[in-house]
Amino acid sequence: MSAGAVEVNFDGLVGPTHNYAGLSEGNLAATRNEGAVSRPRAAALQGIAKMRRLAALGAPQAVLPPHERPNIAFLRQCGFSGSDADVWEEAVRREPRLARAAISASAMWAANAATVSPSADCADGRVHLTPANLSTMLHRAQEAPQTQHALQRIFADDARFAIHDALPMHADFADEGAANHMRLEDGGAGVEIFVYGRDAGEQRPGFPARQSRAASEAIARAHGLDAKRTVFVRQSARAIEAGAFHNDVVAVSHGRVVLHHEYAFEDRDGAYADIRAAAKGLFEPVFIEVAEADVPLDEAVSSYLFNSQLIRAPGAGKLTLVAPTETRENNRTAGYVSALTSFPGSEIAAAEYVEVRESMRNGGGPACLRLRIALTPKERAAATQGFFFTVQLADELEAWVRKHYREELAAADLADPALINETRAALDELTRVLPLGSDFYPFQRT
Repeated sequence: MSAGAVEVNFDGLVGPTHNYAGLSEGNLAATRNEGAVSRPRAAALQGIAKMRRLAALGAPQAVLPPHERPNIAFLRQCGFSGSDADVWEEAVRREPRLARAAISASAMWAANAATVSPSADCADGRVHLTPANLSTMLHRAQEAPQTQHALQRIFADDARFAIHDALPMHADFADEGAANHMRLEDGGAGVEIFVYGRDAGEQRPGFPARQSRAASEAIARAHGLDAKRTVFVRQSARAIEAGAFHNDVVAVSHGRVVLHHEYAFEDRDGAYADIRAAAKGLFEPVFIEVAEADVPLDEAVSSYLFNSQLIRAPGAGKLTLVAPTETRENNRTAGYVSALTSFPGSEIAAAEYVEVRESMRNGGGPACLRLRIALTPKERAAATQGFFFTVQLADELEAWVRKHYREELAAADLADPALINETRAALDELTRVLPLGSDFYPFQRT
């Protein structure tokens, strides 16, 4: 990071239509819980509680708004017509798959919102952000325009921030954002690591490999990254088939440290060599590999050990692992974390556990809920301030959630056209809690 840059976690607010529709092929938790009753109010409050906890630990936090759902404009593109209620009721009746995609609250997983390169890495000295096209999954492929709109509201200063359009909506450029991107640094310029699952045009059996190498290369070019400090690493097919639909299910990084499973990368030794070469003259990377014998891949995926956050508290020499409570409830992963944090000389010296069970049941742990953006003091001052976390903002958001969110949503409840006006009323009020403006959401503009 640039001198004085600090990483800010922009967490996605869970939307009012949080539900379990089983839409995400390759995400075992999502498909396993298809049709279960969700708790939108609890989900949103759990997310805010996580932000509170990390802020208390000294990790700066900020907020990304939920998207408008159900996405009536998407359904109109699919040929439905009439009033908004008519569109929704006809879609639910005739094309339930499209309706489920249109009402998904998946934008809550902000790790997929964009790929971010801090100013220290970019040729023009600006922070670069590219919204992910998320083209592999229909329910997520709707998100890029609204994500870009949000980023433009937060980072409006063109002198300091460059917000790109999403990549072409084609399989060759399938892009899943920061969930397949890591960055190592020790102050100043860093090494950016793009993890991909397939080459452009490559066909592979089994679960989809969501990130293409061509997409990663295109983003690196657009961000003006130094080729000598940029690494492309292939995710292992074994991890993808085990349910690691993104790299952040089997690897997490912070500072100089990469914590990863033995089977995270197709060619571990090659990845190590390339990363060390890219970091030469800057720092020595630290690789912490979790052996299959210690934590089998299936348990790593089910417990989301690696979908944790690594943070460094102000003034702390060591890192803290912020893991979901499911990691503590699994004997193997709990034992591994205990041994890791108590080992003399370990780069990770403490563990915190957070409750994000509603998100976890849909396959999203603590790391899925946040987009990391490193900002210098001047860059942070240039950003729109009302999105940065304060206790007052947390209080206002919690009150907003309790006022507008349903306690439960069963599968049958999703057909209720009243959800349209309920969610719009909630989002309209949110634009006065966050400095989004009265024309932020599509329904406000029509």
